[in-house]
Amino acid sequence: MKSKREVLIKLFISTLYLSAFTFGGGYVIVTLMKKKFVDEYRWIREEEMLDLVAIAQSSPGAIAVNGAIVIGYKLAGMAGAVTAIIATIIPPFFIISLISVFYNAFRSSFLISQMLEGMQAGVGAVIAVVVYEMAEGVIHGRNPASVLIMTGAFAAACFFGVNVVLVILVCGLLGAVRTLIARKRKEGKDT
Repeated sequence: MKSKREVLIKLFISTLYLSAFTFGGGYVIVTLMKKKFVDEYRWIREEEMLDLVAIAQSSPGAIAVNGAIVIGYKLAGMAGAVTAIIATIIPPFFIISLISVFYNAFRSSFLISQMLEGMQAGVGAVIAVVVYEMAEGVIHGRNPASVLIMTGAFAAACFFGVNVVLVILVCGLLGAVRTLIARKRKEGKDT
């Protein structure tokens, strides 16, 4: 990896660009962050990205900002987290400020309402891609416990109507237990 300053500059420009041109919320930006930081820059492994997304989802607040925080922190510590936060919040802050000035004109505009309705279809497609790619990463990891947890979480949320917060907490607890067991096994082998 390059010097920390170069990483911070590239991180700032990348997260600013992603935040400025992403419509549809946090799950859309997560896909684009994966493409940028995993596929293009190769700064983060795909497995790490899945872990970072899980952390971002389970933290309170907007997933786009949480995702930027964990990726920035992973790449450059606290300076990276602050850089990513600033770059991620600048575009929405500017856009919302601009919209608030012209709110009455936007509210009654047929063209604007149709554009936003059309964007909904694109957002749905991007979210479907996120789900597919994340599931593919878990399945290709060939860890039966991970596949079982993923399938159970999906079934609990979609078929049984279990509150997503509860699903996230249970999955986080299962992940912590698995990590502790793996560490104990490793310590047992090392001694």
